[in-house]
Amino acid sequence: MWIPTEHEKYGVVIASFRGTVPYGLSLEIGDTVQILEKCDGWYRGFALKNPNLKGIFPSSYVHLKNAFVKNKGQFEMIIPTEDSVITEMTSTLRDWGAMWKQLYVRNEGDLFHRLWHIMNEILDLRRQVLVGHLTHDRMRDVKRHITARLDWGNEQLGLDLVPRKEYAMVDPEDVSVTELYRLMEHRHRKKDTPAQASSHHLFVQMKSLMCSNLGEELEVIFSLFDSKENRPISERFFLRLNRNGLPKAPDKPERHCSLFVDLGSSELRRDIYITVHIIRIGRMGAGEKKNACSVQYRRPFGCAVLSIADLLTGETKDDLILKVYMCNTESEWYQIHENIIKKLNARYNLTGSNAGLAVSLQLLHGDIEQIRRECSSVFAHGVSVTRKLGFSNIIMPGEMRNDLYITIERGEFEKGGKSVARNVEVTMFIVESSGQTLKDYISFGSGEPPASEYHSFVLYHNNSPRWSELLKLPIPVDKFRGAHIRFEFRHCSTKEKGEKKLFGFSFVPLMQEDGRTLPDGTHELIVHKCEENANLQDAACYLKLPFSKGLLLGNSSQAVKATKESFWVTSSLCSTKLTQNGDMLDLLKWRAHPDKVTGCLSKLKEIDGSEIVKFLQDTLDTLFGILDENSQKYGSKVFDSLVHIINLLQDSKFHHFKPVMDTYIESHFAGALAHRDLIKVLKWYVDRVTEAERQEHIQEVLKAQEYLFKYIVQSRRLFSLATGGQNEDEFRCCIQELLMSVRFFLSQESKGSGALSQSQAVFLSSFPAVYSELLKLFDIREVANLVHDTLGSLPTVVHVDEALQAVKLQCIGKTVESQLYTDPDSRCILLPVVLHHLHMHLQEQKDLIACARILSNVFCLIKKNSSEKSVLEEIDVIVASLLDTLLRTILEITSRPQPSGSSTRLQFQDVTGEFVACLLSLLRQMTDRHYQQLLDSFNTKEELRDFLLQIFTVFRILIRPEMFPKDWTVMRLVANNVIITTVLYLSDALRKNFLNENFDYKIWDSYFYLAVIFINQLCLQLEMFTPSKKKKVLEKYGDMRVTMGCEVFSMWQNLGEHKLHFIPALIGPFLEVTLIPQPDLRNVMIPIFHDMMDWEQRRSGNFKQVETRLIDKLDSLMSEGKGDETYRELFNSILLKKIEREAWRESGASLIATVTRLMERLLDYRDCMKMGEVDGKKIGCTVSLLNFYKTELNKEEMYIRYIHKLYDLHLKAQNFTEAAYTLLLYDELLEWSDRPLREFLSYPVQTEWQRKEQLHLAIIQNFDRGKCWENGIILCRKIAEQYESFYDYRNLSKMRMMEASLYDKIMDQQRLEPEFFRVGFYGKKFPFFLRNKEFVCRGHDYERLEAFQQRMLTEFPHAIAMQHANQPDETIFQAEAQYLQIYAVTPIPESQEVLQREGVPDNIKSFYRVNHIWKFRYDRPFHRGTKDKENEFKSLWVERTSLFLVQSLPGISRWFEVDKREVVEMSPLENAIEVLENKNQQLKTLITQCQARQMQNVNPLTMCLNGVIDAAVNGGVARYQEAFFVKDYILSHPEDGEKIARLRELMLDQAQILEFGLAVHEKFVPQDMRPLHKKLAGQFFVMKSSLGIQELPACLQASPVHFPSGSPRVCRNSAPAAMSPEGARVIPRRSPLSYPAVNRYSSSSLSSQASAEVSNITGQSESSDEVFNMQPSPSTSSLSSTHSASPNVTSSAPSSARASPLLSDKHKHSRENACLSPRERPCSAIYPTPAEPAQRLLFNHVGDGALPRSDPNLSTPEKAVNPTPSSWSLDSGKEARSAAESGKLLSPPVPPRPTQTASPARQMTSVSPSPAGRSPMKGPGQSFTPSPVEYHSPGLLANSPVLSGSCSSGISSLSRCSTSETSGFESQLAELPAPGAGPGHGGPEEPARKDSKTPPPYSVYERTLRRPVPLPHSLSIPVTPEPPALPPKPLAARSSHLENGTRRTDPGPRPRPLPRKVSQL
Repeated sequence: MWIPTEHEKYGVVIASFRGTVPYGLSLEIGDTVQILEKCDGWYRGFALKNPNLKGIFPSSYVHLKNAFVKNKGQFEMIIPTEDSVITEMTSTLRDWGAMWKQLYVRNEGDLFHRLWHIMNEILDLRRQVLVGHLTHDRMRDVKRHITARLDWGNEQLGLDLVPRKEYAMVDPEDVSVTELYRLMEHRHRKKDTPAQASSHHLFVQMKSLMCSNLGEELEVIFSLFDSKENRPISERFFLRLNRNGLPKAPDKPERHCSLFVDLGSSELRRDIYITVHIIRIGRMGAGEKKNACSVQYRRPFGCAVLSIADLLTGETKDDLILKVYMCNTESEWYQIHENIIKKLNARYNLTGSNAGLAVSLQLLHGDIEQIRRECSSVFAHGVSVTRKLGFSNIIMPGEMRNDLYITIERGEFEKGGKSVARNVEVTMFIVESSGQTLKDYISFGSGEPPASEYHSFVLYHNNSPRWSELLKLPIPVDKFRGAHIRFEFRHCSTKEKGEKKLFGFSFVPLMQEDGRTLPDGTHELIVHKCEENANLQDAACYLKLPFSKGLLLGNSSQAVKATKESFWVTSSLCSTKLTQNGDMLDLLKWRAHPDKVTGCLSKLKEIDGSEIVKFLQDTLDTLFGILDENSQKYGSKVFDSLVHIINLLQDSKFHHFKPVMDTYIESHFAGALAHRDLIKVLKWYVDRVTEAERQEHIQEVLKAQEYLFKYIVQSRRLFSLATGGQNEDEFRCCIQELLMSVRFFLSQESKGSGALSQSQAVFLSSFPAVYSELLKLFDIREVANLVHDTLGSLPTVVHVDEALQAVKLQCIGKTVESQLYTDPDSRCILLPVVLHHLHMHLQEQKDLIACARILSNVFCLIKKNSSEKSVLEEIDVIVASLLDTLLRTILEITSRPQPSGSSTRLQFQDVTGEFVACLLSLLRQMTDRHYQQLLDSFNTKEELRDFLLQIFTVFRILIRPEMFPKDWTVMRLVANNVIITTVLYLSDALRKNFLNENFDYKIWDSYFYLAVIFINQLCLQLEMFTPSKKKKVLEKYGDMRVTMGCEVFSMWQNLGEHKLHFIPALIGPFLEVTLIPQPDLRNVMIPIFHDMMDWEQRRSGNFKQVETRLIDKLDSLMSEGKGDETYRELFNSILLKKIEREAWRESGASLIATVTRLMERLLDYRDCMKMGEVDGKKIGCTVSLLNFYKTELNKEEMYIRYIHKLYDLHLKAQNFTEAAYTLLLYDELLEWSDRPLREFLSYPVQTEWQRKEQLHLAIIQNFDRGKCWENGIILCRKIAEQYESFYDYRNLSKMRMMEASLYDKIMDQQRLEPEFFRVGFYGKKFPFFLRNKEFVCRGHDYERLEAFQQRMLTEFPHAIAMQHANQPDETIFQAEAQYLQIYAVTPIPESQEVLQREGVPDNIKSFYRVNHIWKFRYDRPFHRGTKDKENEFKSLWVERTSLFLVQSLPGISRWFEVDKREVVEMSPLENAIEVLENKNQQLKTLITQCQARQMQNVNPLTMCLNGVIDAAVNGGVARYQEAFFVKDYILSHPEDGEKIARLRELMLDQAQILEFGLAVHEKFVPQDMRPLHKKLAGQFFVMKSSLGIQELPACLQASPVHFPSGSPRVCRNSAPAAMSPEGARVIPRRSPLSYPAVNRYSSSSLSSQASAEVSNITGQSESSDEVFNMQPSPSTSSLSSTHSASPNVTSSAPSSARASPLLSDKHKHSRENACLSPRERPCSAIYPTPAEPAQRLLFNHVGDGALPRSDPNLSTPEKAVNPTPSSWSLDSGKEARSAAESGKLLSPPVPPRPTQTASPARQMTSVSPSPAGRSPMKGPGQSFTPSPVEYHSPGLLANSPVLSGSCSSGISSLSRCSTSETSGFESQLAELPAPGAGPGHGGPEEPARKDSKTPPPYSVYERTLRRPVPLPHSLSIPVTPEPPALPPKPLAARSSHLENGTRRTDPGPRPRPLPRKVSQL
């Protein structure tokens, strides 16, 4: 049975539970659970992370924890009773855990690892807290560390700042808003501006001295030196090194590291240096022999210097190597460090051994105790401390020091009868009065224990040595009296014995007879001569002698020997017990000299402060002793002295002695009668304030009033204790009189001089400190009244003195902070006067910072006592007095411009924040009664209106993001809670007072605007919060957006007909609210749009305004990231439901549908724009949206905006051509007019003409960059016309030059022809603008199918690539997935004129092949009926699909949607015809190139001939004969008779071309390839035999095939008639059929033997075989493997090539042989093998014309025609005849042939697209241009078959090496001069030439046929008697549009132009 739990309420999961039992709750380890019931070892409850899901779990899986239950019962809440820091730690670590993993995902490794360390540290600290064994101090320390780390992590992760008090989180409900603000500000400042440490410490560690030849021990002395003041500022750190340069005592680390402490911030500057002096211990000369002298001396070795500023750049712990220098002359050793600092290079140089000193230096900041904690490693093994010289900046009471610093400066000595100067060594001893030497009181420096004697270093042969060695003598105070220092001087011999001979001594006493110590300064001591054996142990014998030359000046009676010799020392005393000041001693001993008391008191002010604080208690005792002795005589003097001492303690240096004085007053002060005199003198001074001219002394007195009152009060208490409280009334009366004098003095206004106001300011600044003293004697209400009266007496005029006003506010502030104000009784007395002064200042907008602080404190106190009744009254007073002023102040502050300085800006933000916190605090503490009273207090509606407008405006300001720092979410939520509470109170007043006849638009508008920005605040968007944060906010405040939304809806409904005032103004704001992803809010707010539509319909009969505003705002809001798919559906459903019953529902539904469609596109657009890089999806989406704005919405401005967005995308993606087309859209909207245009986007104010000109230039520039120069030329011409019309010849000239440069670029620069790809997007997961649509895309340069497919899959990473080209079925369309179907397609140029024109350079034609393309095509081969395994060509059909786009490519996008598709099928016979035509065309091209010497070698021709002849011998063309020339086929297909004849002709044509090709080949073939040529000739003979051709006689027999349709010579194309040079009759001839070049389907491939042979002979790889052999394999594969197609394959089918059932084994094998090279192997349409561009260029030159690079699927007229030469006659006229007569093999002239109708290819209905047959490896198709005319001789037979064909050469426009690319074969033939023709013989050509202008490159759409341009004679083929000439190929008629269904025919033949001379060009 389940029982509700009593105590087991809260626990933590200690083992994961999967919840597999019925009703089980799945739990993870670490989850916290709330337990509701228990039963037999099971609990029922829920995890706190998901309270909605309840279930059961084992009790053993949960560790119970103590918790407090709030609201017991159904809605009970659990509050853990553990330490709040632990709770916070746990929840924070949970939040961090998820974010930490995301850091890893986002590759933010640095923060990931740092956070990991911090989390581990927090867990360790958490364990320490949980153990509970920490002391109180240690616990505080641990909590401080925990909170510091939590705050750091929160800041790094962008989480909220947590307000804390005593390391625990603060609940905002438990403190006032002002206190919360202060806590937040304190933590924010701590985070932003770490407190600058006032004290700094330098850690020095000596590592070693690196030197090549040491061998002696060393002393290293560190100190800090001030180069500015030229003095040391620290004691010395002394260190001994051994002979190896390492510290001598390695076991005592404190000996070789030291901490230089108490450096002030002023000492961290560049002119403070670390100086290192090195002294060696050894022989006098560094180079002396070891046995020369056994005595060791201290000798200078070197010095190193480092500026402390070098350490400020970074606290590096790396070792520094300091260079060690030595002075050039020893006499300058004392100042070597100064010379190095000043860089006086002449005085020092590097030490001979080039020594380097390795030290570790680190600068530490902060208090020494803090450093001990934080840098424990420094102190771990001990460290010596090196102090500053003298006292530190702040002297601490209780500090015990008694240090005498002696600097051995210099000496002046005589030679002493020697020829050279002495080597002087000084030895120092401290001798006490008894004559005994004091042991261990001479300190050489920290790091070395004190010694009993000191030996100076020795300077070689120097009678005026200078040492400048500093020593510290820490002598105890009791040893000072009678002690003296003795200095002994010895000469150090350099002889073998090394003796030290004493020759003199000096001494100096430490204390004078009157008790004063040796004064600071330099003392010149007398050197007394003595002998080596002199007895100096008896001090008495020499102490009677004079010791200083300063004492001798007035005492000449004493004769002293050798006064020329002197010795100088400098002394400095640093003692807290001894003094050098005689006046101080006189004052302390005043009783010995009573007559000198007045003088001593007067001199007290002149004594140094440090001397006074040393003896503070003694001095105070002295003063009060004098006062007790004679108060009448000395009262005023003692008072002044007391004031001087009190004010001395105000100095920061002695500030810490205040507690000493406090202790003295409490414990030692005994002046029970002093209060009378003190009050009397104080009152006397106060009364004189207004009269005195000089106020300085009075101000000193007023400044000291705090301690004066302390003395008065303590004295009175002592008196009361002694007398039992006598004279109480008298004392009260005295105090009252004193304060009355004060009030009078305060009430006086300063007239002219500011001295009085200064005195008032001085009094006010220290007056609040008196309150606590008065409270010791008086009742709190009495004191409150005294203070009230005193503060109330201040002058009310604000402008008197700003300094005084500031101090007055400080006084009021301190009053509010004082103990007096915290008591409710006194507060009610003081509050009115405080508010009075605040009100006065706020009205004048002065001292706002101080006012804000005071107000904050007022509200902090009110909150703490909020339960008391008095608080409600205080709130009443504050509301009445300050609410209005507060609002105005906030408005005033926030409307000012923010100051520029960082510090002033910080103050500005502080004061704003404080006032805001005060207002929020006040509003939060107002109850219903307060609000009601406030609203009732307004006398008129105008006043209420002004108040509401004011408070709404202030609320809008408070909501601004910049009001609080971004991580102050806690503060923002509190502010929002207060705002919404207040708004709910005020909306009632709005309804009651400002509706109906009193309607006020301004105030309602302000209300709605406030509500909207309130709901839209970032800090209220709970969806962005972590689950735990969201849960906390909802528990504390609920969703405030929904509350406000409901209130807005309610207020809107109350408006009635006044709603019209807000339509359409509020549409945008309300739309923004509804876009917030909060379902409840959306359900509340969306119906308002229906209301708006309804009211707008009533007003104007439509809702155009609503529609316009909705559309405009939707665009801007959704582009900001607002809205989602759910909103679109909700908007649609709610509004459609609402308008069901409306009369206007149809128009309403139309509007809703339009808006919904716009949302679809905007959502797609936004999703696309989130991607990082520009891709096709972004561009396509923008195009879709742009078109929607233009076509459906007709929003011109939005349309133009998106034009420019699209333009920017194109520029970013470097789609310059598309960018130009895009900008052209805007250009088309403008005209060449002077209409002024406003500033728009990046365009300035300008005329329409100027903007259009600017656009034209930008478009031309982009066309230029995109290499679309032809289009740029059109625009150049247009703008040139404008310049010309305005006679702007300067710009016209520039434009013409630009146009000319574009022509040059067309001819000179290379440009690649892009591939085109068909892409299908299927499935519901695609964006709306792509979903279930197919597009054709223009690829990038060098981009082939595989690369394109990879790019598409990258753009759509979730898409699945379809492995077939069939049209998808409905299941794919409706699938919740993304499917991509991609294959290559072939462009079909719309205009064929330029492409068919001969003589036009390929540079020009290449543009027309791939620009302005609307139509694309791809082929799919398939078998119909039973497949013949022996000859598969019998059943091989081709399905040809044509795609028509909505716009031509290129355009404003790289891809456009397919508008319609058409499908036709080609029969096997038509397919065979097309294959042969293409191969013949390729052969012609290569032969021509070889003749024109355009090829560097003959290999390509060799390969092609080999491929065709070898394939034919092995059964290639024979397969066609077997398939189509058999009787069965002819009888069963009577309609194909004409086509069979055509195929027969093509075969014979091929034979003729091959024979001609072999003849050319024989001429150019190199010697090493002659065997191959012979082999080819033999194989060609076999081939002719297989075709039934034994010889090619002059006249070929007609084909025996019967043509049922009548004459076999029906003219298919309108070809011009051919005219022979001899004037023979003109006979028209049929041109080849325009069939696609699907040459894949040949019968056999190049045999392995042949290909190997060719490779061996020509040096070509098998890839070359593959390129040039003719092997149209019948593969139907397109989409799968790398072996899926032979090199000649151009179309594809869905089956796999690897296991294609359509290929015989033989064919499979031959295909594999032909596909060995992966570089040129054409693969399937979707999975190609890419080729390098360079290889592609080469192969395109020489490649198989039937290869996919040139798309063989193009019919001749549709094809992008390649300008290959097409002239086949090497000779003409007589030469041909004479050749025939001489018995050589000649090709006969060709008889005329009548025209013939187009191919009966069946027209199919639109069907699914199938994959393109185009390989991704090849360029766009280029076919041979058929000749429009041809030559023939008179004796030709009418039915002779001819050799003719159509083939793409694949010559790329990238090739610049070919010189006759631009010519056609016919033109070459035409240019050959006729036999006997002279220079003037060529007349008929010229007139024709004039009429036949080449069409301009920009004339893309012209369709008129033009005559071909003949090739210049210089490029024509040289005349040679051999080989035989072939007839030219007739011109194929240009196809008409597919939709016409028939091909256009010309009326009749035209004569071919005659050749002309070179001179006529």
